[in-house]
Amino acid sequence: VQLQASGGGLVQAGGSLRLSCAASGVIGSIYIMGWYRQAPGKQRELVAVITSSDMTVYSNSVKGRFTISRGNAKNTVYLQMNSAKPEDTAVYYCNAEIRYSGSSTTYWGQGTQVTVSS
Repeated sequence: VQLQASGGGLVQAGGSLRLSCAASGVIGSIYIMGWYRQAPGKQRELVAVITSSDMTVYSNSVKGRFTISRGNAKNTVYLQMNSAKPEDTAVYYCNAEIRYSGSSTTYWGQGTQVTVSS
């Protein structure tokens, strides 16, 4: 399984950015996909996740500003980042939990840098 993330870059505070992540080579079903981020010197933290039934969970720090969604094929996840803040600066990682034959495995993408300038 490979998770290919894209869409990171530099944005000014208050601006918008859209991250995409596509999963390939999946055998089984994708139960949950999401985004985590890690800022320099900090632990990786949850940003937002979405389940196969389209239930969503957001961290309090992004609630109301970011929106997570899945593509029609359900193997792609997007993160629409609006009203970006400098504290959103981090490497963003795509994550997927895949279930197959009674077990589940978590996969991570390579990360994409998001920098929000003040």
